Amino acid sequence: MAEMIEVVDPEGRVIEVRPREEVHGNPSFLHRVVHLIVVNCRGEILLQKRSLDKDVAPGKWDTSVGGHIAPGESLEEALQRETLEELGFVPEKVRFLYKYIHSNSYESELVYTFETCYEGPFEFNKKEISEVRFWPEEQIKEALETDIFSDNFKEEFQRYLNYRSRENSLNKEEG
Repeated sequence: MAEMIEVVDPEGRVIEVRPREEVHGNPSFLHRVVHLIVVNCRGEILLQKRSLDKDVAPGKWDTSVGGHIAPGESLEEALQRETLEELGFVPEKVRFLYKYIHSNSYESELVYTFETCYEGPFEFNKKEISEVRFWPEEQIKEALETDIFSDNFKEEFQRYLNYRSRENSLNKEEG
């Protein structure tokens, strides 16, 4: 049976459910996804290198975890399922960071981004991911102009840096 995906409005309210093949390939169908940014104690960000078999951004480095929210599934359930499926662990403490709409020529996603701290081990799904590794933030910045990252991750990384910058400013004002 085909994977089914909920088409939503910009607020995340479900409009209808359609097969994945219809939703991917048509940017007029906004659908919800979860992203998890995994950081280690040194502040390095875990990235996954997408399998060459993936239909979107094959062979590109991408956000630690990303996946569709199944019909009827909560954000937290989707996040736990996708993290277990992709990296082989269930995140214990996660923090919601922000949501945004990511659109390109083939899809539109309402992205809910979370963060967790985890050192490993990782048992990644070799059908979906060819490699995982922690990257220092500076190394990501230096490589952003190359073609090694997914377009989605490039946008996600900039939003993440902006979020952290605002958070640091607020903490300085309070402290």
